[in-house]
Amino acid sequence: MITTYYQLAAEAAETEHNPIIPLWEEVVLGIIAFGILCFVLMKFVFPMMEKTFAARVDAIEGGIKRAETAQAEANQLLEQYKAQLAEARTEAARIRDEARADAEGIRQDVLAKAREESDRIIAAGNEQLAAQRESIVRELRSEVGTLAVDLAGKIVGEALADEARSRGTVERFIDELGAGSAGGRR
Repeated sequence: MITTYYQLAAEAAETEHNPIIPLWEEVVLGIIAFGILCFVLMKFVFPMMEKTFAARVDAIEGGIKRAETAQAEANQLLEQYKAQLAEARTEAARIRDEARADAEGIRQDVLAKAREESDRIIAAGNEQLAAQRESIVRELRSEVGTLAVDLAGKIVGEALADEARSRGTVERFIDELGAGSAGGRR
């Protein structure tokens, strides 16, 4: 029985396939399928993948270049903006200084005109005062003269009828009074 078992196992081994060792038909079929697959991949898929990768690389590198260009333009615009801002500030300061100088000039002109007008008004007032004083002095002289002649006539007891003579006397008297008061003022 023991021998028969071994014999049966050997016979079964010759008729059954060993799972560890593949059949040659399967190996040939696998090699042909692998070759076709490699051919299709090399002919169609890999070139498409290379184009896709190249497009992605170009897009990334182009994006980086565009970003660098945009950054450079932005920096240039920023510098231009800063320069324009500095120029505008300088211009504003200049305009402000000119306005202050103009305002000071106008102020000085207004003050000078005001002084001139003030001096003119004062001079006109002084002239008017001198004219009024002269007028008042004349009126007072004539009144004082008349009163003095009347008073002198009453004191002396005779009428001083000669007006020219009385006027001369009055004028001399007033001049003496004016000279005496002017000498007293000095």
